[in-house]
Amino acid sequence: MDVVITYVDGRDPQWQKSYAEAVGGKALAKRYRDWDTLKFLLRGIERHMPFVENVYLLVALESQVPAWVNRENLRVVLHKDFMPEQFVPTFNSTAIEMFMHRIPGLSEEFVYFNDDMFPVMECSPEDFFKDGRSVIGFHKHFFTGNKYKKRCRNSDHKAQEALGRKPGYSYVRPQHTCSPMLRSQNEKAYSRLREDIYAVTTPLRTQYNLNQYLYLDYLYYQDLTMPGKISNKHLSPAVHSVETICTNIERPSTKMICINDVSLGDENFRKYQVAVVNSFLKHFPHKSRFEK
Repeated sequence: MDVVITYVDGRDPQWQKSYAEAVGGKALAKRYRDWDTLKFLLRGIERHMPFVENVYLLVALESQVPAWVNRENLRVVLHKDFMPEQFVPTFNSTAIEMFMHRIPGLSEEFVYFNDDMFPVMECSPEDFFKDGRSVIGFHKHFFTGNKYKKRCRNSDHKAQEALGRKPGYSYVRPQHTCSPMLRSQNEKAYSRLREDIYAVTTPLRTQYNLNQYLYLDYLYYQDLTMPGKISNKHLSPAVHSVETICTNIERPSTKMICINDVSLGDENFRKYQVAVVNSFLKHFPHKSRFEK
């Protein structure tokens, strides 16, 4: 299986210029801020997911690729290489997610990671795929109290429509973790919903977008998912102390951890960032093949 990672470094002057020219204004820090932790995601994949064949890093521009990347082992793919040209540039991860199956050479089974998700304990292939099905848990919901949940509902209902089902009031939402996907099924959903996807793909997020769950829900309604839940923990500076986050990095109790960014002042952000990077260096002291 392969891994796909979406990555952005909001400090990049070329990216900032592209953002200003395309949508105007200044980018929201917490959405595009780089914690300098990408290399630890890659070290986690090499150490805890040795069965992964190729890792694809999706970036907007060449200037987004960190200087330490070993491009012989990490496959860098620009947005323009797999997204329709009318949707580039984009600053919306949900837009990128709609077209990932178009990445040249991508394997049938692939796992999608946001760059804030880290494997910190040993994983097995069966944590992600079993008997040709994706392993992931789902929960049923009825309310959409924010834009994120509205995108989840949109995705669920479109997946059902693509399969000839009539959506009801409820919707399912997958476990918030890395996403095991089947490329051929993404392609089928995309071909059936192409006009709908194009109609709501925007350079910035809106409540009308679809997101990656479109493809997971499409699997779910065909019984192509297997009930399971990879152990993971969500850690956020909004509710967790520096000490708690660092403890979960250095002495993890779950296979995955997600470190969600929130609105932090520069001084507080720097405090968390330095501590997090130091803890990752303790857990992953050695370079991976993805680094020079």
